[in-house]
Amino acid sequence: MSKKWFITNRMTFTFILLGLVIFLFIIVPLIKMIAASDPDILLDTLLDPQVRGAIWLSLYAAIIATIVGFVLGVPLAYLLARTEFPGKKLLEGLIDVPIVIPHTAAGIALLFVFGRNFWAGKAFHLIGIDFVDSTAGIVIAMLFVSVPFLIDSAKEGFKKVDVRLEKVSRTLGASPWQAFFRISLPLTWRSILAGSIMMWARGISEFGAIIILAYHPMIASTLIFERFESYGLAYSQPVAVLLIIICLFIFIGLRTIVYRGEKT
Repeated sequence: MSKKWFITNRMTFTFILLGLVIFLFIIVPLIKMIAASDPDILLDTLLDPQVRGAIWLSLYAAIIATIVGFVLGVPLAYLLARTEFPGKKLLEGLIDVPIVIPHTAAGIALLFVFGRNFWAGKAFHLIGIDFVDSTAGIVIAMLFVSVPFLIDSAKEGFKKVDVRLEKVSRTLGASPWQAFFRISLPLTWRSILAGSIMMWARGISEFGAIIILAYHPMIASTLIFERFESYGLAYSQPVAVLLIIICLFIFIGLRTIVYRGEKT
């Protein structure tokens, strides 16, 4: 048995142990919480209109935020991938700021733009849209904290597309729009879908910005917090378990689609 084989396999074994520790750190609390749940209580919780409404609102608002992020973020990602300009690195850093700042601070920042006493809030109020304590507020809070995931993933996807393919399509008579929609976008769909899934998942899990901007109507994370504060662990756990199970099935399904796309 060669020394090289021993060193390589010892490293592999060490990495497996270290990876197993962090994997168990992630999965054990979730399994423990789900295993400790009473199926009858879970069913009663699922039949609770307030719980179903909160979970549905979480999923719905996150989907709307992801759609808006797609429409506005993908063009920006394309520009960042294809163009060079002064201050580009600064711009890319600023786009990622919502990921690193405390999300309660993000909620306060949004209030200073979309609150009822500020310019954007007043402008949208004139057309019947309010963001404080409304579904629209939940959507923009989710959008703010999660859209960097979509932009970054789409940007990396566009970078992988050979720019010569776009140039060839242009020489064959395609317009810039046609080159984008027929060449660049189809070749980047896996990265965009992966970023969209991460954005959607991050939106569902958002809490800090939402309780500042739109505590009501309650989404699932707000309802879990409210029940934990008011009634304790026994009342908040079933809601948390239901949300985890629902999101887990959806998330695995979407990631499977991405994985199968990469294999084909």
